[in-house]
Parts: sequence; C-alpha cells; structure tokens
Amino acid sequence: MADVIKLLSDHVINQIAAGEVIQRPASAVKELLENAIDAGSTKIKLIIKDAGKTLIQVIDNGCGMSETDARLSFEKHATSKISTAEDIFTINTKGFRGEALASIAAIASVELKTRKRDSEFGCLIDNDYGKLIRQEACQCEPGTSFTVKNLFFNIPARKNFLKSDTVELRHIIDEFQRVALAHPEIEFSMYNQAQQVFHLPTGNLKQRINNLFGNNYGEKIASISEDTTILKISGFIGKPEYAKKTRGEQFFFVNNRFIKNNYLNHAVQSAYAELIAKDNVYPSYFIFLDLPPNKIDVNIHPTKTEIKFEDESALYAILKATVKKSLGQNNIIPPLDFNQEMSIQINPVKPGTFIRPPQLTLNKGYNPFAEEEKQKSTKPYVKPTSTGKDIEYRQPLKQVDAPVLEHEFEQEKNEIDWSEQIGSAYIIASIKRKLLIIDQQLAWERIFYEEALASIESKKSIPSQKELFPQTLQFPTADFALISELLTDIRLLGFDLSEFGKQTFIVYGIPSGVESGSVQELLEEILEHFKQGQSKELKKPRAEVLSKIYARRMAWKNCKLLQKQER
Repeated sequence: MADVIKLLSDHVINQIAAGEVIQRPASAVKELLENAIDAGSTKIKLIIKDAGKTLIQVIDNGCGMSETDARLSFEKHATSKISTAEDIFTINTKGFRGEALASIAAIASVELKTRKRDSEFGCLIDNDYGKLIRQEACQCEPGTSFTVKNLFFNIPARKNFLKSDTVELRHIIDEFQRVALAHPEIEFSMYNQAQQVFHLPTGNLKQRINNLFGNNYGEKIASISEDTTILKISGFIGKPEYAKKTRGEQFFFVNNRFIKNNYLNHAVQSAYAELIAKDNVYPSYFIFLDLPPNKIDVNIHPTKTEIKFEDESALYAILKATVKKSLGQNNIIPPLDFNQEMSIQINPVKPGTFIRPPQLTLNKGYNPFAEEEKQKSTKPYVKPTSTGKDIEYRQPLKQVDAPVLEHEFEQEKNEIDWSEQIGSAYIIASIKRKLLIIDQQLAWERIFYEEALASIESKKSIPSQKELFPQTLQFPTADFALISELLTDIRLLGFDLSEFGKQTFIVYGIPSGVESGSVQELLEEILEHFKQGQSKELKKPRAEVLSKIYARRMAWKNCKLLQKQER
C-alpha cells in the first residue's frame, strides 16, 4: 500500500495559519499596528480603503529594518521578540510568535518599504500571495510602511464570509481604538476612503479617551488607582448615571495589551451593584492592570486577547474593592448624614410665644360603618399568591352561581361571556364557555412586531411625530458606523434621523409611542443587540431583529389598565 502521509508546503502551511491569525481585515490592522509599536514608533498612520478589503496601509517612524531583516520578516516564525522558550514567560512586546507577516503575505499582495535611521537607502520588497516578486533598494522616510492589497483574493471562501463594509470598518475601528488607548504617548491617525476618521495627538489617557469618544467624555468618568504587591491598577471608570445600554466602552488592558475576560468584567459589574440597574445596563471602564510577566500566560491564542492569570480569584477581589473605593472617593456613592434629618426637623419656637390650639369640631351625623361599606364597594379585590406578590383586581370577579346545563347554555351563551384584567399584566376572558388567558405584554409585542415588520418589508414608514426641538445624539465612531448601516430600516420604524458630522445624528421625529428623551437609549439597545447578541438571533434577518427590539419597547409603554371597551 502506498504511503499517504506527506509534508505540506510552506505556502499551504501559511495559508492554514492565516485562517487563525488573520480572520478579517481588522486582524491584519491589529498585527501591523502592534508591529509599529514594537518598533518604537512615536507616530503611526493607518489608511483604509473599502473596509480593508482593497487596501490596508500602516506607516510608522519606528526603528526600521535592514535589508536582511526585511526579507526574513516574511518567513514563518521569524521574530526579533524572543530567542528561547523561557522568553515567552517574560514577554514585554505586543508580538512574539513571528506568524503575522507570513500569514498576511500568504493571503494578500504586500509591499514593504523600510529604512533604518542610520542608512542612506531603504529596502523595497514586493510579496505576492506568498511569493517574492522583487527586492531592491529605494528612497523612503526612516521607519516602515506596510501596504496590504486585495486581502483574501486567493481564498474566495474566506472572502465570501466577510460582512458588509460598514461592519468590517467597525471592527477595524475597534482594533484601532484598543491600540490607541493603550498608548496615549504615541500620535495616531486614521483615514478611510481618503477621509480622516481620527487624529489623536500625544497626551495622557484622559485626553486620549476624550479624543476617541467625545470632548465631554471626561465629565462622565472617574479615576481609579491602586498599587498592591500582586498588581497595580490604574485608569478610569464611568459614573453610574452615565451607564448605557451598550457595552461599547469597556476595556481591560494587561501590561498595555487589550484582553477580554468575563470574570474580571463581573468583578467590575458587581462593584456597581445597587448603583445601576442590574439588567441590560453597563458602566464604562478603561482599566489597566500591571502584573509581572511571569505571573501571566499570553500564549493561549494567536490573537493574544486571552490571558491566564496565576491567581485570578485574588485579582477579582482586588479589582472589585478598588472600583468600590473609587466610587466612594469620588462621591459617586451618596453619603448618609445621620446628624440631620430634614423630614423630621422642627422649627424652634421663641419663649413666651402664644400658640393657638387647633379648633376641633364634632360631626354628629358621622357613621363610620357607612363609610366602611362604601370603601368595601370600591376597594380593589386583592388575592395573595404563592410568590408573595398580591394580584389586584380592579373590579370584583363576576361569579357563576351554578353550572349551566347544555340545553340552557344555547340560550344564555351571549349573556355569560366576560373579561377581567389582573393588574396590568393579564386579561382573563370567557368566550363560549372557554377560558382565555392573555399575557398583555406579549400581546402588545406581537401587535407592534407585526406592524414594524410589515413597515420594513413594504418600505412604508411608520408615521413619525415631529419633535418641537430636534435632538442631537452623539455616538462613538464604531457605534456611529453601525447605526449608519441600519439607518434605512430605523427610519422605516418612524425615526426621522439625519447624519450631522462624523459622530452625530439629529432627531427630527420619533414614533408616537416613544418618549422624546429615550431615543438614544433605544438606539443603544439596538447597538448592543447587534454587537453582543446571541449567534442564533444574529442569523435571523435584520428586519426581524429590529422589529423585535422595537416591539419590546413599545409594548412596555402600553402595558396599562384598560377600560372595559378596550378589553
């Protein structure tokens, strides 16, 4: 029998590795930006075209590379970051695997220009889908310029899985923000379709946050700081009153490396207990954790966003306590003053002041029993339940004295039908001797869902109520891009929105059932659903998802006590 096991070529190996390292254009952006930081750059420019599918270019003023290093940088597992296996446990750089450039070059056309500061000439390398096309001397500025064209051109299956340009651009902006937040000492700029999206001058962390998320963002955050023998914590946390429906501004950095960690996120969220609503409201935070490199393991996944800690439970306790301390120090938690209680304060009376006693009159015709009977006739009937919550009936339940015989029912069926409302939650009705229980919330949701879905599918907008004073809503750049993609369908739901500047919308009209001040909250709920929603939900058509969110909000506003004719 012939041998069947064979060694794969380097080109095939790189293409396979690219599927893990470079999942979308944003992955290539992340790797190139981190390489620029490792090169000691003080100024980095990112240029994007067609959401990175056509062009990604990163230009830096870092140390540059020699001709030999430039050629080796495209080889698999070629890196300047480590030399031995032990170095992995003392990582102080962004990258160390030596996989990024080889993976990018295997699935794109890459041009590299680089020059060291002490060299007269630079080096130009063209690499076309893993094959070296040319290498020659060139004139260029000190530093390095990577130009990536036609990403995934030779892997159509991967390219077909990419989302719309708006979605892919949002992922690129997310990666750009994470890198820029970790290094406020570096000047960053970003251009999309020849338009400047960000210009971030050097400064401190608070200035960088303001430049990324809005000039007034500094008013919404409070500083956090703690230095222990285990770790050092610094950064900013959001004030409870500015908690939002979206988790967009939640950042953890470990040794200036962005990470995702649900366990640490729970520590922060639990510190806000009793200060914000428990469900579907999230505080912002920009938290930096500094630990000895040998106390963490970043070699979990090629994306390096997952980290293992030596003592995660201790980190949880320290982080939660530090956030609580910051909330208290910044007077975010209201203090209790036991020395004065205004509700029972009595004005002093000067000595010798005559106080006229109250005049009492007697109503000789008052009958307390008659008043009690009157209250009984109008007082709602309250029925205790096993859950401890009483169910209140606005009218006494009608009673049927005795079972109705079959031959009698034909004569009386039109007379015994009835309906009652239990609080504002359920409607109970008897229809032709059948008991019908209606969940009012779900019933309203279905009504508004059908209305919204029909509106989006037919392209006929739900009537909009004009605002007396148009509202101005500002969103982070990534959120703004996502709303822009959904804007056509959002307008069909009755929201009259127009873009105004890079990160701003003006609201001219809203659906009649939506409160004027809740538009931004509703849009944040839509954003959160599309950014963090469950995979099953995201596979559904966009019109269905938007209609569900709209229906839930409108139904909640309409769950109220109904008149008999409304039931």
